[in-house]
Amino acid sequence: MSRTTPARRALTATLLATAVATAAAAPAMAAPTTAASHRQDTRSDNEAYNKSIVEQVLKGVFEEGDPGVVDRYVRTDYIQHNPIAPDGSAALRQAAINMRQFPDARIDIKHIIAQGDLVLVHSNSAQLAGDRGRALFDILRIQDGKIAEHWDVTQPVPATTASGNDMFSTLSKPTTGKPRPRWLTAYNKKLVTKAFDRLLVEKDASAVTRFLAPNFRQHSPTVTDGRQGAQAALTAYFQNHPQLKVEPKRIIAEGDLVAVHSHYIPAPGERGQAVLNLFRVQNGKIVEHWDTVQDVPATSANDNTMF
Repeated sequence: MSRTTPARRALTATLLATAVATAAAAPAMAAPTTAASHRQDTRSDNEAYNKSIVEQVLKGVFEEGDPGVVDRYVRTDYIQHNPIAPDGSAALRQAAINMRQFPDARIDIKHIIAQGDLVLVHSNSAQLAGDRGRALFDILRIQDGKIAEHWDVTQPVPATTASGNDMFSTLSKPTTGKPRPRWLTAYNKKLVTKAFDRLLVEKDASAVTRFLAPNFRQHSPTVTDGRQGAQAALTAYFQNHPQLKVEPKRIIAEGDLVAVHSHYIPAPGERGQAVLNLFRVQNGKIVEHWDTVQDVPATSANDNTMF
């Protein structure tokens, strides 16, 4: 990993946050002659378009230093929830120009899903060659064909993990980062919502045997693979934070992938952490999990909170 000065690291973090800051899927299997099928096809087309503009903005700003993508695809009044980036598109436009000083900058998109007007992107981003970079989840809301609002959660990629799995790969079969068919969305979203409420909101670590597959694969850096690893980690976390409160804010699903954006408050009066959990579901069980965790800071460049 390349060494940088504190000032350069601060600049890098600021540019990254600003650059990526603005970068109810329905089944589509009914007969195309029905009105319901037409609505479903239209929704799928809209969600595919939303994904495409998000990818163009992320790549254009972060890798190409192109402010033109901001002019084309970001609303001038967009709402920012990243705590070190201000509202509006002007800062993002300038960030694209500033990114030209990082010719080795990259943003590798690992998962991207869309539901309704929301797009979720899971990526590995770095400004410097050889840098492990950061694990990043972005949520972007699309309005009238342009990015209108943004939330994110990011953390540094560690050198090692407890499971030996990196923070990005897909290990459950089929080993693809692309979401499975949309007709799975409603069921899987309902299942993950129920599992999340039971495991984290109600703090019932024993429920892992009900919701997690026996061959469950873990990408959270400090947790080992399998049901036992998940249950041990949850049990220890609940014991260390007996007053923990977990507040889900938004859930986005497509096919077999379901993301939960939430606020973890370890004790009353604490700012807590922004957390993004991404789950993969197969045959009624959660088979894989990725996440990022970020402390909620005391101050912010905007007035919108991280949630």
